Amino acid sequence: MNIGVLALQGAYQAHIECLNKLDVFCSLVCDRRALMASDALILPGGESSVLIKLLKQQQLWTSLLDYDKPILGICAGAILLAKTVLSPTQESLGRINICATRNAYGRQLASKVVHGHCLVRDLEMEMVFIRAPKLTLLESADTKVLAKYHDQVVAVQENNIIAASFHPELSQDNYLHRYFIKQVGCSTVNV
Repeated sequence: MNIGVLALQGAYQAHIECLNKLDVFCSLVCDRRALMASDALILPGGESSVLIKLLKQQQLWTSLLDYDKPILGICAGAILLAKTVLSPTQESLGRINICATRNAYGRQLASKVVHGHCLVRDLEMEMVFIRAPKLTLLESADTKVLAKYHDQVVAVQENNIIAASFHPELSQDNYLHRYFIKQVGCSTVNV
């Protein structure tokens, strides 16, 4: 199994380190060939409008629209996956039935580490918020809430797409990565 990590901009190195700790093979995705060689993809945090520009320059935008393998979108990655983006509105891949409101938890100075509730395992989990988007569910019977913080949805799954407001790669709690890897089909990782 090869988990690709989009490596155009943002916090991709922290995802690589997390996957390495979990003994999962991963690769940097900077072009279409690397994307097609991956079995799943992580879209890291960063600046969503910059990521859109870089994805188009690298001719990856259209490939991501057609990419039918599992995707984990973190912060800016979640914004890219959302059907609707607000504050301001912008283009997206429209892969999951959520509305992402950019910077809804505050700007850079409002960054914080908190404990939210992981609904999948009914336990508290550490969450790192950095210019995080607010995720609002849109009409879809297939969207599952994975985690909440103060009754706000902060992680969701629809089919093989997972989106999260917070940065699990910066946390001591690697549960979301393990959950994603398990969804991809790796049986060697404990969830």
